[in-house]
Amino acid sequence: MAVPKRRTGRAVTHARRSANDTCQKQGRSICPRCGEVKRPHCICPSCGFYKGKEILEVE
Repeated sequence: MAVPKRRTGRAVTHARRSANDTCQKQGRSICPRCGEVKRPHCICPSCGFYKGKEILEVE
């Protein structure tokens, strides 16, 4: 089994992890009812609907 000869430093670990975070953006979709931008597969925060049904009462 392969064993590392030296410990990987904190800066190298964080740099590798941060490279993955910067290239991925959160998906966006448009609510078919109100036309606002929302996260996909989630309740619309502006109108409270999901898949044509009212889930939340938004004032």
